[in-house]
Amino acid sequence: IVGGGTPSTKNPEYWDGDINWYSPAEIGNQIYTEKSERQITELGLKKSSAKLLPVGTVLFTSRAGIGKTAILNKEACTNQGFQSIIPRSKMLNSYFLFSRTNSLKQYGETMGSGSTFVEVSGKQMSKMPLFIPNINEQSKIAKLFQSLDRTITLHEEKQRQLERLKKALLQKMFADKTGYPALRFKGFTEKWEQRKLGEIADVSSGTSIDSRATHGRNRVTRIETIANGEIDYKHIGWTNENIDPRYNLKINDILYSNINSIDHIGKNAIIKTLPFPLYHGMNLLRIVPRINSLFMFYSLNTIEHRIWAKSHANKAVSQASINQSTLNNQPFKVPKLEEQEKIGQLFQSLDRTITLHDQKIQYLKQLKRGLLQKMFI
Repeated sequence: IVGGGTPSTKNPEYWDGDINWYSPAEIGNQIYTEKSERQITELGLKKSSAKLLPVGTVLFTSRAGIGKTAILNKEACTNQGFQSIIPRSKMLNSYFLFSRTNSLKQYGETMGSGSTFVEVSGKQMSKMPLFIPNINEQSKIAKLFQSLDRTITLHEEKQRQLERLKKALLQKMFADKTGYPALRFKGFTEKWEQRKLGEIADVSSGTSIDSRATHGRNRVTRIETIANGEIDYKHIGWTNENIDPRYNLKINDILYSNINSIDHIGKNAIIKTLPFPLYHGMNLLRIVPRINSLFMFYSLNTIEHRIWAKSHANKAVSQASINQSTLNNQPFKVPKLEEQEKIGQLFQSLDRTITLHDQKIQYLKQLKRGLLQKMFI
């Protein structure tokens, strides 16, 4: 178990060399290290308490967030915020140990001490009890978790790629000031029509009935009900009062946050499913499109419309707000119905694929948690 060190930052001869030098802030969700933000020279290594660590070392942050780990895939050193673990190759598999990150973190946090900040020493970490099987069984266990981690990482990267693609397409597939989008489906060339939201949708406010009860006869939406573009049915309100049927929400209705913090103004969600009757509550406007509902939903989530929402919000009160009349005047560029439908279907397909990756990630993480409990002592 090896600590780290920092060469004097006043001496330029110690820095900008070819030896990786890590700080705790650089250790996050990665499994293997790639390249440190700063490098030191051979002289900097010799003139400091930093130690050159071999490939396979498990970096372990001992302060500034105890318990973050990563495996070195190239010789490197660290600052003094680490107590790195160099496994003895015939006794301890690096990935087997890395898979025990939660146990290492829990022990380090329990044994750590300090008045300014909590820190765990190498001496304390060396006393951590660790049950290990023979190296062959360790290797098999390590390969299993390595395979799981790789699959999780693969799905996470695919999800990030799709989210980046969606963000780029939201900027390019909706008309700009010229009335034309930068990117569109083959066969569509006409200029988009300039309209106002109130001309292509019906906008209404919700019931004023208090829905803060934890149980009741009727379910009612609240600000917290919209999350990441979808309805979060875990955060609905309840009431025992009777509600006018006109507040009954329907599939493809869009709920729009019009009273909230300025960063949340304009956030919205489209109703894709209704597992039970749900009523339109306070602090959300209801938008019922007269055009393709998916096209309108994704239009509302472009940068242009989010900027518009923030710039037209009333900020003179404790919470920002947009009234119904202002929202009705929001400018909208609209193509022909067939192009609307194709755009809506494209983004819906992207969202479905992103969701599938997320579900797979959550399943694999749950599987990994279960195996971590059952495959280690």
